[in-house]
Amino acid sequence: MNRLLLILLLPTLLVGKLARAEEQALDEIVAVVNDDTIMRGELERRTDEILAQLQAQDRQPPPRSRVEPQVLERMIVEKLQADAAHRAGIEVDNEMLAQAISSIAKRNGLSIPEFRNTLRQSGLSFDAYREQLRRQILLQRFKNRAITNKIKISDREIEAWLARHKGSGASHSAYHLRHILIATPEGASSEQIRAAKHKAEDIVERLRNGADFSRLAVTESDGRQALDGGDLGWIKAGVLPDVAADAIADLPKGGISAPIRGVGGFHIFKVVDLRGPDKHLVKQTHARHILIRVDEQTSNAEARRRLEQLRERIINGEDFATLARAHSDDKGSALNGGDLKWITKGDVVPAFAEAMDKLKPGEISPPFRTDFGWHIVQVLARREHDDSDEQLKQRARDEIRKRKANQQAELLSRRLRDEAYVDIRLNK
Repeated sequence: MNRLLLILLLPTLLVGKLARAEEQALDEIVAVVNDDTIMRGELERRTDEILAQLQAQDRQPPPRSRVEPQVLERMIVEKLQADAAHRAGIEVDNEMLAQAISSIAKRNGLSIPEFRNTLRQSGLSFDAYREQLRRQILLQRFKNRAITNKIKISDREIEAWLARHKGSGASHSAYHLRHILIATPEGASSEQIRAAKHKAEDIVERLRNGADFSRLAVTESDGRQALDGGDLGWIKAGVLPDVAADAIADLPKGGISAPIRGVGGFHIFKVVDLRGPDKHLVKQTHARHILIRVDEQTSNAEARRRLEQLRERIINGEDFATLARAHSDDKGSALNGGDLKWITKGDVVPAFAEAMDKLKPGEISPPFRTDFGWHIVQVLARREHDDSDEQLKQRARDEIRKRKANQQAELLSRRLRDEAYVDIRLNK
């Protein structure tokens, strides 16, 4: 079973035991969603999955009667998203699905027959696994098309992100958070807002008096991770939504925020754990080179011969920088005596990096070829460099995109839900 858990640990891909499937009649409708329905058997299977997952995490699951409404709400939203995906022409064909399954099996060191057998031995249905995977791929592709690919990021946003991150040098680089959302409808009345705020304040008081956060999240939260105990996992500081960043700014490990109003209602956060400031150390090499290009006038043999002669002259005492200025075809570095300054492997083509890495400081390589021509390179020094600032600049755009995508996904789910015809018959 442990081996199986490695296979199934995908964020939203849950596969549950199907023992209850045979026990439940499939003709009982528990919800009508536009022109479609959700049947009792479907809800039972998904609820089994959630309860089994909670037990596998050594967490005492809430009563089934409290979990089922949350599961049903998730199924309704997923069905609305899937319908929107189909209307947009997004499909997951069998070939795409087969490739995804093959990739999952391969990552876990299994062949497809071994993968099927592992599922079967654990009492899990391969067909159910396959269809859940199809659904998750469909929903992710829909999210990419409807949200992620349309997100625009301005230079001002990047500058603000960098200023905010750099301005808190002692801040943490990542947070493990749990979350409870007490939702308010779009265009909520003042009475609805007061009621939601009062409920959120009551939950915070219960939490601070020792109530289990994950259990309350399962039974009370309207957030997308409610059935996961509100677990948001590890989130990098730069990806935190503004509402979360404001709520947890001064919280220690284990701290629980006051309710804070944001997108969709009132949010409550718990800091499960946190990480200190990141340093990103990279190995750098200070090097200089001489390049001879190959063209109609200079053959490979000629370029190599010229570099062998230059290398011999340097070894015999002539100045590398002087010869680089006179002979190198890399005019940018030639003006600086062939100096490439401090570089990492990613700054140069693989063949150049390979030749450079073989050298000790002071050594000069034999001539070698890259796509640019023939080179000799000399290593002057090596160091470990903290390029955190450069990394922050590279991360800024991606992390702003992730944050916006999460916010837009929440809004999209609520819009689809508000615009749909939904008749819940669970307790009727």
